[in-house]
Amino acid sequence: MTDHAPDRLARLLALIAYLEENPGVPVARVAEHFGVREQQVLEDVNTLWVSGAPGYLHGDLIDFAADEYDHGVLTLTDDQSMSTPLRLDPAEAVALLVALQSLAAVIGENALVASTSVKLREAAGDAARLTEAVRIDGPEPAEHRGLLATAISADRRVRLRYLSGADEETERDVDPLTLLTDGQHWYLDAWCHRARAPRQFRLDRILSASALPVPRARHAGHAGHAGRRGPGAAGDQVALRLAGRARWVADQVPHTRVDDHDDGSFTLHLGVTDPRWLRRLCLELGPLLLGVGPGPVARDVAGSARAALEAYAAFERPDAAGEQLP
Repeated sequence: MTDHAPDRLARLLALIAYLEENPGVPVARVAEHFGVREQQVLEDVNTLWVSGAPGYLHGDLIDFAADEYDHGVLTLTDDQSMSTPLRLDPAEAVALLVALQSLAAVIGENALVASTSVKLREAAGDAARLTEAVRIDGPEPAEHRGLLATAISADRRVRLRYLSGADEETERDVDPLTLLTDGQHWYLDAWCHRARAPRQFRLDRILSASALPVPRARHAGHAGHAGRRGPGAAGDQVALRLAGRARWVADQVPHTRVDDHDDGSFTLHLGVTDPRWLRRLCLELGPLLLGVGPGPVARDVAGSARAALEAYAAFERPDAAGEQLP
């Protein structure tokens, strides 16, 4: 899969801090730590080697011990002060506070979140009051979430009574893998022994849940989703043909493949588990979206576009008194 620019930037910054704390570390260990190939670590180091302060002379750039690099060992010799924490200005602190509020809405009460919030409020000063005007929309707290989270951390199997979308009540033993949300509902990603296959269970449809005195099993080929619903490798496969000016989409949206075309356009292949997310993306892209496949997905997106156009047309039509709507 393509290494997305935001992910790589975060890794490059983290790599500097890691090497500052771990001088003389083998490339193989760095690759294992960051979950990437050794070749990717070397490419990251080569990028950092030509990064630094304006001027870009020898003393302005991040530097490594070249002899050790040639022997597969990394030692940072000049970090250009990148490992020194920067003081946040009030606007940055407020932005982080709002992000922290969003996180707290998802994971609930947490000592680390609380202590970080205190520090950010100190950095923001009087500007911290601005966060009181921000409303965080997120999923409602789900019953059974605490029990399931505990079962996951304790490696325990769980017994569920579950009401499906077709109002069918079943009892299932599952090996829980992770809890995730689409912003409206909580889901349990698990291996279902009744179905003998991976399944997702919406938490508000779980009638009862109990942890069993049985360790959860590991199932080859199913490690769970990456904690998000929307784009990725899982879900219904969708192809978006986009104009070259929409290349930023490939950097921001997880995908499985990119096909480049001679006219400068490209096709992005991805899996989608939330059709609403896809509709929003396609409407935002507007004329940069050149095509959608397969057919049922294209018809769904086209229907959303027509509905949006009809809403605009209704807004602009004269009302019953013959006056133009404001």
